[in-house]
Amino acid sequence: MVRFLITFLSVYGAVHLYLFLKARAALSPGVGLTVVMALFLVAMVVAPIAVRLFDRQGLFLASRYLAYICYTWMGLLFFFFWMSLCLDVFNVSMRSLALLPGSVTGRFVWTGKNSFVFLILGVVILGIWSALSAWQIRLDRVVLQTTKLPAGKSTLTIAQISDLHLGLMVGERRMSRVIRLLERAQPDVLVCSGDLVDAQMDRFDNLATMLAKIKAPLGKFAVMGNHEFYAGIRQSERFLKAAGFMLLRNQEYSLDGLFRIVGMDDPVGRNRYKEEEAAANLSERDLLARSNSQAFTLLLKHRPTVENESQGHFDLQLSGHTHGGQIFPFNLVVKHFYPKQNGLYRLDKGSTLYVSRGTGTWGPPMRFLSPPAVTLFELTSQDISSFRGSGGGNGK
Repeated sequence: MVRFLITFLSVYGAVHLYLFLKARAALSPGVGLTVVMALFLVAMVVAPIAVRLFDRQGLFLASRYLAYICYTWMGLLFFFFWMSLCLDVFNVSMRSLALLPGSVTGRFVWTGKNSFVFLILGVVILGIWSALSAWQIRLDRVVLQTTKLPAGKSTLTIAQISDLHLGLMVGERRMSRVIRLLERAQPDVLVCSGDLVDAQMDRFDNLATMLAKIKAPLGKFAVMGNHEFYAGIRQSERFLKAAGFMLLRNQEYSLDGLFRIVGMDDPVGRNRYKEEEAAANLSERDLLARSNSQAFTLLLKHRPTVENESQGHFDLQLSGHTHGGQIFPFNLVVKHFYPKQNGLYRLDKGSTLYVSRGTGTWGPPMRFLSPPAVTLFELTSQDISSFRGSGGGNGK
């Protein structure tokens, strides 16, 4: 945790310093305004940490309002940072080309107050756009053909939600939109691939009650994401149970030979918590190997990592965690850690991976070029060549 805090404060602080230097160079503020600006930026650097501390101390309103302020600021700062970097690269390129004989590119260099104001205007526009986008939750449909449905069962529907991050900023209004989509989809099975919660969940019983009203005839299943562990193992378990989910912690579940689900804890549970608080130490490979290969096997796993030895032992892996980058161009950064970050991926030995963009938001209440979604999978024994748009996502 100490290493994480040092890294976070160093990186986030450096981005704020970049903004401070840019603003001072462009606006030439007086001493008083410079001090005020510096104090505000320092406060915003430490504010995300203060949010967590206030939340753990039971200061709900303080943590909630501060969360809206500092995470909205974080999103706007991200937009400013990458837009300003692009402008810096453009200016450096123009200055470099200006060194060539007869070049006139130097006149295209854009600095000073006008360029800074232009950047701020662009940040505001993108911030509003992405905030509205975060509310436009889509219902993505994916059709998959399988030979493993039992006789007399031609289709099986599975709805996936992921990375809702319920808590301080994502609450009843967002949940109502999700519930309406699920009621419209009417899935046979509902699964959550982790990070359903993101706060001290002992005061959000209303959200659990709302989720509990969603019925799935063949069951509701969930796994622990990293934020379930951050929120607290016991709290998360109680919330998921109250919401009507069967929590699979390195466990498998079989429903009358119709299908089999294997659910794995997020690795942070093994790395950060005491052994007695962790679930049974059964490996993914062991759980999958003892699964009935004749039944459709669904693997729930928060992070979109695929074990080589697992391929061929599951039919469909559902994951999340990446948010599809959430705010472009951070999908390029995410892709470095998780190459499979959004959509459908065909794997070896007949296995398939689907990575959800997420249904909610983490941190900034914004999404840019990565809309939130509930995903509905239709497993069918029919020839899917007649289905248009089957596959969804990236179709990889």
